[in-house]
Amino acid sequence: MILLKNGNVMTMAGTNYPVGDVLVENGKIRAVGVGLEAPAGVQVIDCTGKTVLPGFIDAHCHIGLSEDGTMYEGEDSNEAVNPVTPHVRAIDGINPADIAIREARLGGVTTVCVGPGNSNVYGGVMSVFKTRGNRIDDMLVKETYAIKAALGEGPKETYAPKKVMPMTRMGIAGLMREHLVKARTYLEKKEAGKTDAVDLRYEALGSVLKKEIPLVVHANRMDDIYTALRIKREFDIDLVLTQAADAYLMADAIREANVPVVLASVLCGRLSVEMANMSHRAPVVLEEAGVTYCISTDAPPVPIQFLPTSAASAVREGLDPEAALRAITITPARVLGIADRVGSLEAGKDADIVVYNGKPFHLASSIALVMMDGEIVTD
Repeated sequence: MILLKNGNVMTMAGTNYPVGDVLVENGKIRAVGVGLEAPAGVQVIDCTGKTVLPGFIDAHCHIGLSEDGTMYEGEDSNEAVNPVTPHVRAIDGINPADIAIREARLGGVTTVCVGPGNSNVYGGVMSVFKTRGNRIDDMLVKETYAIKAALGEGPKETYAPKKVMPMTRMGIAGLMREHLVKARTYLEKKEAGKTDAVDLRYEALGSVLKKEIPLVVHANRMDDIYTALRIKREFDIDLVLTQAADAYLMADAIREANVPVVLASVLCGRLSVEMANMSHRAPVVLEEAGVTYCISTDAPPVPIQFLPTSAASAVREGLDPEAALRAITITPARVLGIADRVGSLEAGKDADIVVYNGKPFHLASSIALVMMDGEIVTD
């Protein structure tokens, strides 16, 4: 049992305690409040002058799948020989020994969503896991979160040189629709008992059609985002936009569609033509428009330990600091469907906690302590 005492506790649950306490027992948060008494034998950690926060959550990255400091040896994020591979799974390629996973943990990023890249129209299954452990099966929070898909230049630049479909945006959208229709037909035949054959591709896409999981679509340009919204309407599926450089230019349409956005960090700069409109102010605009959004690193392009720095860049542009913290804690937890476990400091949730020496968005502030499932992991 551990008691974090007298810290500036920012719960991300609507109530903050400028001088508050967090009691941890058996890997869970037992209580949050003011003046909590230390039971006999409890380890008391003085957090005076420090900020106590829930562990950070990166809702879209590739750590462990695109391993840091490697080339082809550790690059497993794109099965780029067929544009339709919704059945391949990120967890089969994730290496828990990737140094980026340790750096995430030490940087206070305690939970991540990892999925395939953007080379294929349908890239595969995304998973959510904690950033400590030696075996991915033991690190999982959610084995199957979503199917990753992509519009725009990713599939185009992968398949145009091969002179195979999709070579255009029309082709990408056409394949996306074609295989959703085939998945729907597959489900109908299966439910009617007209087939015993198992097609893993359509089992995966069938989960999207049944709204068991969302389709996460990589789309940067406005036209691609509108295509994603169009396909959402046509097939009545749950959609999450990721990367989304132009999202702030069409915030009203995204809000009206009730689609969450996982913004890529702007710290990487404009890595492609489609990111020409990238702006540090994007979170400010989405916040004002009432769009649900997260801030992510898309690591490795931006090292994952810079997730809070990515949020801080929006604070500099006028975003309320607490809104910025929500974008890397409770909001990604809700978007990922894991808010019952992580994302805020509340009794009953996993004791994933970050303690800062000072304010989290000050570059001079350092992390004093990281706790995961009630254990101090700052080493």
